Amino acid sequence: MNKPQPVKAPASGQRMSPAQALQLAAQHQQAGRLAQAEGVLRQVLRQRPNDTEALHQLAILAYQAGKMPLAVQLIERALSVNPNVHMYHANIAEMYRRLDQPEKAIEHGRKAIALKSDAPDAHNNLGIAHFDLADYETAIRCYEQAIALRPRFAEAISNRANALRQMKRYEEAEGEYRRALAINPSYAEAHNNLGSVLRDMERHEDAEVAYRRAVDLKPMYIEALNNLILAQKELKKYDEAIATAQKVLGLDPNNGDAHCYLGGVYVDQKKPEPALEALRKSLTCKPDKPETHNMLGRALFEANEPEQAVEAYNRAISLKPDFADPYNNLGNVLKELGRFEEALRAFDTAISLQPDTIGVYVNLSDAKKFRDGDDSHLRAIEGFLAKFDTLKDEDQMHAGFAAAKAYDDLKRYEEGFPYLIRANALKRKTVGYDETTVLKLFERIKSTFTADLVGSKTGGGFATQKPIFVLGMPRSGTTLVEQILASHARVTGAGELKDLSETVNSVRGSDGQQAAYPEFAPVLSPNELAKIGEVYAAKLDRHAPGAERITDKMPSNFYFLGLIHLALPGAKVIHTNRNPVDTCVSCFSKLFAGEQSQTYDLAELGRYYRAYHGLMVHWRSVLPKSAFLDVQYEEVVADTEGQARRILDHCGLEWSPQVLDFHRTERPVKTASARQVRQPIYGSSVQRWRNYEKFLTPLLQELGDLA
Repeated sequence: MNKPQPVKAPASGQRMSPAQALQLAAQHQQAGRLAQAEGVLRQVLRQRPNDTEALHQLAILAYQAGKMPLAVQLIERALSVNPNVHMYHANIAEMYRRLDQPEKAIEHGRKAIALKSDAPDAHNNLGIAHFDLADYETAIRCYEQAIALRPRFAEAISNRANALRQMKRYEEAEGEYRRALAINPSYAEAHNNLGSVLRDMERHEDAEVAYRRAVDLKPMYIEALNNLILAQKELKKYDEAIATAQKVLGLDPNNGDAHCYLGGVYVDQKKPEPALEALRKSLTCKPDKPETHNMLGRALFEANEPEQAVEAYNRAISLKPDFADPYNNLGNVLKELGRFEEALRAFDTAISLQPDTIGVYVNLSDAKKFRDGDDSHLRAIEGFLAKFDTLKDEDQMHAGFAAAKAYDDLKRYEEGFPYLIRANALKRKTVGYDETTVLKLFERIKSTFTADLVGSKTGGGFATQKPIFVLGMPRSGTTLVEQILASHARVTGAGELKDLSETVNSVRGSDGQQAAYPEFAPVLSPNELAKIGEVYAAKLDRHAPGAERITDKMPSNFYFLGLIHLALPGAKVIHTNRNPVDTCVSCFSKLFAGEQSQTYDLAELGRYYRAYHGLMVHWRSVLPKSAFLDVQYEEVVADTEGQARRILDHCGLEWSPQVLDFHRTERPVKTASARQVRQPIYGSSVQRWRNYEKFLTPLLQELGDLA
């Protein structure tokens, strides 16, 4: 029998037995001296090429260095010499799993257990391999065997929770994560995973706490930091989310997820330019991440690039065909482009992939007209209504808005409006509407923009005739008027723009801080007024470079009518009116994409309308008659050509018969009125509120003599 040959230690030249050399290598490895450990092991293998333990230890070193193929090769050599060591099989199983070869991982995991059935780590690792194959039931059984062998095995308990989460058994998963953390409170990964299941359950405040705990334990834990961005985004803590993203990017400038999530924050803030920059950076890091292409589509749509948005959504779908969200988003863009049949197909695909995603039905209901007879969409909506009280709040809200639209189409008014009231109440709970501050703003504007102020400041501003403002209450006909104008060859419709409010917010006082509107108006110099107009005009021009006239259809620009008159005296302004009750009921019927926070409570809506009406009365009293044109929606319905001629004449545009075919104009319409303006005018929206009169007492009381 051959005796073991002594091995020379690399550093000292001292001879030692193979067992001593392996022990020394292990000591170096545990102390982080990986190069020294590797040197000892290679010295052993030079003299004993088939020393399985040296091969195994060297494989572990390669694994730690990220050299996975080499690690597998070394353990395979060890197994070819001695296939009956369970630890070799257990470790190579994990290596194959990291190489995305779960079938081989399972093969070796089973061999490890066959050799040593009481090894909890082997059962845990086998469970992970089954998890990677989405075989969650088998994974759970493996984890349970590991836990039975080691009851305080926090990692296996957390892994079991991961599988439960994938099976949407969220409450059970939460319990398991908390059990793992009771065993090991410093287990950062379990805190991170707990945060994710809490986010699944829309408990975003609790999720944020869990993610912060994970980051406190491991300050450079990038996955937890990225998840924290998502929680802060859901909580609308946008500044904090941006700061967290910047922290990640400081640690890893090429982190594609952080760039993607940062882009998502900017999309939520309706800031398409920084969103596009962040998302394009994300795609340079991770070009095939479908979630980034999906978010890019949203940013492009926000940037008034609908065709490019369609391309982005289609790219997301091609990368992940079972990804429901881009189908829903694609449907919204196609709806705004007037491609309703394609939009419905996209919504239907989203529903087929995620049948319980009720929000899709809100979008779908706006893209179609419900009719009597067999309708699978209506049946699905009524299925949600049948279990309405068991749904979470957001789903109740979506079901209520979708049902109200369907029942309105079907003239089943008394069935639909109670759901609409409940849906609006749920939405109202989620918006931060400070009614007192908003109503005071109306009074501040009136007290600031006096006739004397307007008279003293008139005569300056920035000289341009490009802007045409279309403003008024939401749902008062602004979209219809813009579509008529945009059907003229000399006019480009840009839709609802934040350009004017952003320009106003950019005004700085003498201290360099943001100046308060409207109080800054009296101290503006002629040059400053001209600068406001110039900045706005530059922003507007970016939407359609070279266009002769551009419409800005942001309804709430009525706040700035006096400033428009002073800073942009060549701009044309059209103010749309509609029956006050019809306007308010139409607002109440819509789940707006943006925050129209005043529209989700009938009494608040009535008070807001009165304040708006009072401001418009004020503007008429202090501004010249030519400052804006009043257009009554009902008169446009009754005499479209006559009113279209008035509108064009006010804007200095010659008559063009094609404006009467506004419903055929191909341009995106990014408002709740997208479907209506793709059709010829009908009178069905006039006096529509009468169908709901019995429900409108709070609104009618606040409107008073305006009703």
